[in-house]
Amino acid sequence: MAAFADTLISWYEGHKRDLPWRGEPDPYKIWVSEIILQQTRVQQGWDYYLRFIDNFPNVKALAEAEEERVLKVWQGLGYYSRARNMHAAAREIMSKHHGTFPQEYDKILELKGIGKYTAAAISSIAFHLPYPAVDGNVIRIVSRIYGVCDDVMQPAVVKRITEICEKEIDPKQPGSFNQAAMDFGAMQCVPRNPNCDDCPFQLSCYAYKNNLVDILPVKKKKSELKHRYFHYTVYLSDDQTIIEKRTGSDIWRNMYQFPLLETDSEKSTGKPVYSTREILSHQLIHAAFYVKNVKKLLKLAENQLIIDFDDIEKYPMPKIMTEFLGYLAGN
Repeated sequence: MAAFADTLISWYEGHKRDLPWRGEPDPYKIWVSEIILQQTRVQQGWDYYLRFIDNFPNVKALAEAEEERVLKVWQGLGYYSRARNMHAAAREIMSKHHGTFPQEYDKILELKGIGKYTAAAISSIAFHLPYPAVDGNVIRIVSRIYGVCDDVMQPAVVKRITEICEKEIDPKQPGSFNQAAMDFGAMQCVPRNPNCDDCPFQLSCYAYKNNLVDILPVKKKKSELKHRYFHYTVYLSDDQTIIEKRTGSDIWRNMYQFPLLETDSEKSTGKPVYSTREILSHQLIHAAFYVKNVKKLLKLAENQLIIDFDDIEKYPMPKIMTEFLGYLAGN
């Protein structure tokens, strides 16, 4: 398609979002922003980005931090494996690259937790390398404009879309091309009710011309969620309580929670004081909290410890824990 990049970048120059990382040449800060934006909306991620950079202003600071502190700063964003991967990758940069962020796409891709999209975003914005950053926004844009009518959940289809982007990316300003695509997908060519009436691609858009805007991109149905039932008991004795550290390879590894019993159903022997749910990747967590006042706290397991209840905010916890603590504070 003629002048795709020119049209996209021209739109971007007039509509780009004012973001704290926009125009940032530091690959570390670009990396942090991209990882945060993978799991949250821009307005929500803004404060998390500033807080993360304030705590860990560079690769060295992140690499030298304790994992528990990294998780605490990340708390509330979810997908904690991403924070752990960033921490591990920072240490890789310090040990394998002498503290300097690698400038080659392949070297960036080798870092733990960095996939093709993030590697392309960093290498194009920080180092002006012509690699297209293909995410859901870009897949939607290309599917509609170029008329890709196959299931975009299939790797072969994503590969085809990536090849289109590789052909169309502006080699002189690849960073602007990728950021323009990100903003165009987030602001103009949105999933539902896109602004087609004021779109610079209206005359050439396959989906618009063929009345397929609401159909493209084609996606197969999501896999069924696995239901898990978590029962937490809050033991209280003289303003102290028991918390435990999650171990193993399950969700929320190395984060803290109240003692947990997982069952096959929501049924329990008592009435919870608070219940909530949280959707994770392919999992739906049903959480129930029970409070028990006891004269003496129970004997501890290896992963448990007794703390003053007032100190509980010092420990990194999953979102459902902080929700419950917020509930307690309001009652």
